Amino acid sequence: MATSKTVLQVLSGGLPCPHRFDLSFGGLNSVLSICSDVKRRKNIGLVYKKLNNGMRLLGKCRSRGVGAVTSRGKVKFIDRWESMRCKCQKAESFGGATANEWSPVSLPVNGVYGATNIFEKGSFALKGNEETQSIEEEAWDLLRASVVCYCGNPIGTIAANDPNSTSILNYDQVFIRDFIPSGIAFLLKGEYDIVRNFILYTLQLQSWEKTMDCYSPGQGLMPASFKVRTVPLDSEDSATEEVLDADFGEAAIGRVAPVDSGLWWIILLRAYGKCSGDLSVQERVDVQTGMKMILRLCLADGFDMFPTLLVTDGSCMIDRRMGIHGHPLEIEALFYSALLCAREMLAPEDGSADLIRALNNRLVALSFHIREYYWIDLKKLNEIYRYTTEEYSYDAVNKFNIYPDQIPPWLVEFMPNKGGYLIGNLQPAHMDFRFFTLGNLWSIVSSLATLDQSHAILDLIEAKWAELVAEMPIKICYPALEGQEWRIVTGSDPKNTAWSYHNGGSWPTLLWQLTVACIKMNRPEIAERAVQLVERRISRDKWPEYYDTKRARFIGKQAHLFQTWSISGYLVAKLFLANPSAAKIFVNEEDPELVNALISANPRRKRARKIFKQPFIV
Repeated sequence: MATSKTVLQVLSGGLPCPHRFDLSFGGLNSVLSICSDVKRRKNIGLVYKKLNNGMRLLGKCRSRGVGAVTSRGKVKFIDRWESMRCKCQKAESFGGATANEWSPVSLPVNGVYGATNIFEKGSFALKGNEETQSIEEEAWDLLRASVVCYCGNPIGTIAANDPNSTSILNYDQVFIRDFIPSGIAFLLKGEYDIVRNFILYTLQLQSWEKTMDCYSPGQGLMPASFKVRTVPLDSEDSATEEVLDADFGEAAIGRVAPVDSGLWWIILLRAYGKCSGDLSVQERVDVQTGMKMILRLCLADGFDMFPTLLVTDGSCMIDRRMGIHGHPLEIEALFYSALLCAREMLAPEDGSADLIRALNNRLVALSFHIREYYWIDLKKLNEIYRYTTEEYSYDAVNKFNIYPDQIPPWLVEFMPNKGGYLIGNLQPAHMDFRFFTLGNLWSIVSSLATLDQSHAILDLIEAKWAELVAEMPIKICYPALEGQEWRIVTGSDPKNTAWSYHNGGSWPTLLWQLTVACIKMNRPEIAERAVQLVERRISRDKWPEYYDTKRARFIGKQAHLFQTWSISGYLVAKLFLANPSAAKIFVNEEDPELVNALISANPRRKRARKIFKQPFIV
């Protein structure tokens, strides 16, 4: 391999760099690849570090078809081919085949393999088992067609790959949250390279600089998405360079930073190690450092008194104004799961002792807070109905000063005699009684909910199947905001009209989380029933992003077709149902030590007022 001395110095930390971590990606040979069929072009890999006053060049490599990677902050990676006719000679396996063996003859479009050929197959119209098998085959073809490569190496999947769409927006980017089901599908097929590459490349995009600029990402923040761009080099004619352009929310609608990206990254990192058996990735110094930075960002002290994570609207899957600011259940469930996963993977060293101590303390407080104050069933609803307000004491029953009149009329009819769920949000004098599916399902998966609560959530889904599932799984939340409430809460958002998109729309991608939760509770028949509903029409409907109306009868009015996480969510559900033991890569069993800590340190005990022996000096 023709590799310049400069590249080796950069990768090994030989050049001046404040972060001298191992960037070998499991060995130098797996991060560098030679493209031998580049005609009249030279690729130059540049290694930049973002500074407040611009970009500082840390090093560069000049070699035919060679890409070197290292980055901090909003960084540019160079050297993947988009318009170049580059045939990678490296025998890098991807599903048992080299990159050239599985990729179509046509060149990638927007970094995507086979974006033009795959749709010529059209819809399948077979019956019975043949039809089901054909749907799975179609889904796999579509998923592989969405793969994005950097220098011949797969690094992710784009959000949607509809060749007939004229409104691309940012759906041609690789989103961290969207890639999770894609990554699982590849892991379950034994195709580990794409997940490993995704984990390590997104790590290099993580914000490493402490900034005071109000429009710069905070230290430890993971991007929402990234896009591989091919741009011409100014220095040489006909030469191009490739750039990994990360979006931390600067270009997003509402300009909101993604809180869930770092949490999903930690969860996927653990799943990769458990599925592949390759623990070397999570043991790397740079991976350990990146994980600690995410944890420190989430565990940082603030003005909040609660153990839950305080976030703004639009910081998770619901990325538009929907009244979920504060302490939304989805973030809290992912936060709890990420803390458990990180505790399992953090290397035991002196530098981690304080972090692990803070992590354990937060786990105890967070699990009690959610289980005690977010839970609602018919019994709890009746307690709230009889609350006394304006209580001032440490042992008050109505700790958050919830007014009984906040109980909405729909909830009285919706709550079954058997079943319950975790509410969407809790703040002083405010309970968001909406049912949010992802938060409840992931509370089951992560054991944030107790065993009884987990069964009760599934009981509720079964009892309210017509409302939550209907003709296409599954409602992102229930019920939808309508009328004046919709105008006030969403700001009259034309995309989030009632029973559409995030406002009560049905999202097929949630099928895989429902499947994991059902398998964990040994109730797979619920997920099987939902999968059968999906198979009736999702292929015929061209794999839409979401469905509209109360019964999910219409394809979403602004839904993108051939949505990758709708495709991969279906595949993952099928794979888990075929091999239920594989779901363990995501499941967090309840920790006995954590339960004992909850019992011994029960926050419900009466607190005495602190008496200060020393007077304050003002």
